[in-house]
Amino acid sequence: MMQIPQPLAHSRPDRASDQKPPLVILTGPTAVGKTALSTELARALDGEIISADSMQVYRHMDIGSAKVTSQEMEGIPHHLIDVLDPREEFNVTLFQELAKEAMEGIYSRGRVPIVVGGTGFYIQALVYGIDFKENDGGRQVRRELEELAREQGSQALHAMLRQVDPVSAQAIHANNRKRVIRALEYYRLTGEPISRHNQEERQKESPYRFLYYVLTCSRDLLYERIDRRVDRMLEQGLLEEVRKLKNMGCKKGMVSMQGLGYKELLDYLDGQWSLEEAVRVLKRDTRHFAKRQITWFKRERDVRWLDLDRFGHDRNQVLARILEECKEIGIGPAGSLPHKG
Repeated sequence: MMQIPQPLAHSRPDRASDQKPPLVILTGPTAVGKTALSTELARALDGEIISADSMQVYRHMDIGSAKVTSQEMEGIPHHLIDVLDPREEFNVTLFQELAKEAMEGIYSRGRVPIVVGGTGFYIQALVYGIDFKENDGGRQVRRELEELAREQGSQALHAMLRQVDPVSAQAIHANNRKRVIRALEYYRLTGEPISRHNQEERQKESPYRFLYYVLTCSRDLLYERIDRRVDRMLEQGLLEEVRKLKNMGCKKGMVSMQGLGYKELLDYLDGQWSLEEAVRVLKRDTRHFAKRQITWFKRERDVRWLDLDRFGHDRNQVLARILEECKEIGIGPAGSLPHKG
């Protein structure tokens, strides 16, 4: 059983907080059940959903990203879904830009933005306005590090990061080459670990009046749901989806093809693994990913844990809890704009 932080007592925000625009975040590990709850929440709050998923942003990547279907949307507007070609790069800076643009439109319609997805890094950047902008002066450094990665591999690069910024090395997986390079680049340019910079950024006060919910459940159940989801994706045609992407020119090294399900089956299509081995690795790596997601959210401040086991997996009870807390701070159909007076 995963040890989940117990909910804290939350007081009514002060008048200054009342003037901030509202925002609700609904996140949690992959396969925990965010999608169905999010549409019910959006309907109850007169809200619109912004996806905080690094793969659902791509067109043609539907099955492997567990992309919300038009039927599942139930008429609720969804943003940041199917907006990029798989050959394009997606990063936290672009996410911030697109999400803020979507939020402006949602606020202009007098509605509540609800951020839904499991990419904690993106959510953190949006909620606290963290500055992750690329430094143009680092392009040469970045090219050198990318060349080093090609020559010596991801593990060598990660070892370099461990020497200069062990905190970042602990937080960033060795296979996440892009973030490892970004952390090393930042250190080379500033002489300061990016982990220290990010910690300082995280102390910023949020510009939003927000509620930040993390759904979770027992580890055994979550892992069972993950395995079932992978089996269902394969039945729905995940292998054919990856084959089509490969025929479109998508290949290893592209940001889009780093997503779970895509990189494993691409290795199968490239003859590196049997299909059975690719599926085994996919299930294993998805379970590891879910564990890392939970670890990330445990480090975040201001989160409110919703352990589905405690609610008997009754979505209506979970929804009622969220709506009650939204009402306490004035988030709802009548609270979609900052309070006046």
